[in-house]
Amino acid sequence: MYSSATSPTAPRTGIPQRPPSSVAVRRPGPKPALPARPTGRIEAPGFLPRAGERLLRPRAPQPAAPLVERVDTAALATPAVRAALAHITRICPAFSARQVLREDGAHILITGLIGRTAVVAKCLSPQAVQGERRALLVERFRREVAIYRAFVRHRPPVRMPRLVAADHDRCVLVMERIPGRPAAVERHPANAPTPGEVRAILGSIRALNLWRPPTDVFQQPLDYYFEVSRYHSVGQLTDRDAGDLRQLLHGLSHTGWQLCHGDALLSNIMLAPSGPVLLDWEQAGWYLPGYDLAVLWSVLSGDTAARRQISQLAQVGGTVARDAFLVNLVLVLMRELRIYDVPGAGEEQRLMIRRLYDDAALARRAVRAAVGTR
Repeated sequence: MYSSATSPTAPRTGIPQRPPSSVAVRRPGPKPALPARPTGRIEAPGFLPRAGERLLRPRAPQPAAPLVERVDTAALATPAVRAALAHITRICPAFSARQVLREDGAHILITGLIGRTAVVAKCLSPQAVQGERRALLVERFRREVAIYRAFVRHRPPVRMPRLVAADHDRCVLVMERIPGRPAAVERHPANAPTPGEVRAILGSIRALNLWRPPTDVFQQPLDYYFEVSRYHSVGQLTDRDAGDLRQLLHGLSHTGWQLCHGDALLSNIMLAPSGPVLLDWEQAGWYLPGYDLAVLWSVLSGDTAARRQISQLAQVGGTVARDAFLVNLVLVLMRELRIYDVPGAGEEQRLMIRRLYDDAALARRAVRAAVGTR
C-alpha cells in the first residue's frame, strides 16, 4: 500500500523532476450571480397558468408598417385618373396617390397614403358620369356613402374598411386599406376557396344577417314582386314559375326582413389576417332572409360541399327561411343569366351559362316542391 505522502503514479526514471514553484497557484474566484429567473412562465395567449404560477404579460406587438408601393406614374397620368385625383384632393389634401387599383366603365380605385395611413379612394369614372346609366350609378354611389356614414354611428359585427372621408356630391369615397387578398378575382371563380375560408366567410355573413340595427338606417333595395314580373315579361320565368314565386311571396308577407350585404360575391370579400372583410356596400339593405346565402350559392358551382353547407344554413330557421332562400335563389340566378347569356359568348362562358341553366332548373323544381308542401 502507498503511504499518504506518496503519489499513486510513480515518476519516470531518467527525467529530471521540476522543482516546485514558490509562486502560489491562482485559483478562480466565484462566478458572478445570474439574474433570478421569473417564477411564472411566459406562454402564448390563451394559456391558463397552474395553481401558484403567475402569467407574465407578453411583449406588446409593434405597429405594422404602412403599405408602401412604388408610384405608377403612367397609370396616374391618364385624363380619367387625373380628374378623379382632383376630386379626391378636394376632401383629402394630404392624399398621395401610389397606384391605380382598378379602372373600369363604372369606378376608379386608387391606392395611396394619407400621412402613414394606407387608404383606397373610390370614385365614379368619367364614362359613368356621362353615360346612359349615370342616374343609376350616382344613386348607388350615394347610397354607399350613406351606408358607410351609418356604419360610423352603428358599427356592424363584421370587419369592413373604416371610413376616412367622403363627398356625397362629387361621388368620392376614401376608406382604410386593409392588407389581404380577394377570396376570388372572377365573379364565378373556377377554383373555390378552401373549406376553412368558406366557413369563415359564412360565419361573417351569418353574423351580419343576425345583426339588428335601427330599421330607419337602411332601405329595401329590392322589390320582389317587380323583379318577378320583370323576369316573367322577358321570358326567363314561365307562367307557372311566376305563379309559384308569387305564392311563396304571399306566404312570406309577414316575415321579418334581414340585413344583407346585397352583393356578397367572393370578389367583394377580402381575406385578411384578421378574418374576412366585406367590401362594396352599395347594395346593402333589408332583404328576405337568405339573400346573401343565395348569392354565394350561385357563384360556388364547383364546390358541392360549400353548397350543401349553405343550403343547410339557409334552412336553420325552418320552412319560412327555406322558402325565402328559394325565392332569393331564383331571382339571383335569373339576374346572372341575364348578365352572361349574351350573343358572342366564348366556350368557357357557354359552359358557365349551361351550369347556370342547370342551377335555375334545380331551383325551379325546389320552388314547386315548396309550394306543394304549403
